[in-house]
Parts: sequence; structure tokens; C-alpha cells
Amino acid sequence: MDFELDSAIAVLERTPRTLRVLLDGLPDGWTTGNEGPNTWSPHEVVAHLRHADRTIWLARAVIIRDHGEAMPFPEFDREGQRLDGIDMPLSALLDTFDEVRTENIRVLRSWQLDETDFARTGVHPAFGVVTMRQLLATWVAHDLSHITQIVRVMAKQYRKAVGP
Repeated sequence: MDFELDSAIAVLERTPRTLRVLLDGLPDGWTTGNEGPNTWSPHEVVAHLRHADRTIWLARAVIIRDHGEAMPFPEFDREGQRLDGIDMPLSALLDTFDEVRTENIRVLRSWQLDETDFARTGVHPAFGVVTMRQLLATWVAHDLSHITQIVRVMAKQYRKAVGP
């Protein structure tokens, strides 16, 4: 499937609602359980997604738009959610994630990006030169990967209960 901004936004704007429907109001066992040491619970994944929306996606798009390859992307702290809202109640975390995502999409739409903009490049600290198109596609794939992670972690909470 080729990248198309309207199609990407259709996924990005649904992520907060999807997570709210899936997680909000569930007993803690569903939202705080994980897969073992050094893994994340659904609550931690939501905090991570919120942290990423607050710190990397639009920030990197601005760098590409305004500076291109002259200004490399800053490193992203993949564990930054531990200092950025992890202790918030899940319902509040879902609220703020929704607010941040809604604003990010509003800004992204306001730029009225075209094919020339999608081809602009920036420098990722690990992957080198990337295009705006690749950055935005990664944002969508990142959301979907973490939704999959949440569902997998939740299913594993019943691994003993299901029996053989």
C-alpha cells in the first residue's frame, strides 16, 4: 500500500478512540499486566504513544520542513514515558493522548503538504536520510504496532486460564 496522507490521518485520528474503547474502565489486571521483565503494560504503551506524540512526530516533521538535512533529528528516548505521565491514571492519560493527537493532526493538515513536501528529507539518528513520507508512514505503523502489542499483552494475561 502506498502512502497517502488522508489514509494515514484516518488511522492516526482513530488510535486514541480505539485505545479508549479497548482500555478505559477495565480492571487494572488488564491494563497493568505485562509479558514479564523489561516489557510494557497497556498503560505503559499508552504513555509511550503520548510521549512520542509530544516529542517526536511533529517535531521531526518540522525539522524536515524547515531545515531538511541541515539539522539531524534529536534522539528519541523510547523509555521517556517513565518521566512523562506514566503515573497518571489511565483515563487521564487517554484524555491527554487524545488532545495531543488531535492537535498534531490539526497542525499536520494545516501544512497542506504536497508531493514535493513528502519528498523532503531529514536525517534520522539511526537510519540516516529519511523522507517526510517515510516519517509519516512510520508514525502510522508505530501506532498499529503498539495496538497489536497491547492486544497481545492482554491476551497473555489469560495464558494460564485457557488451559491446554
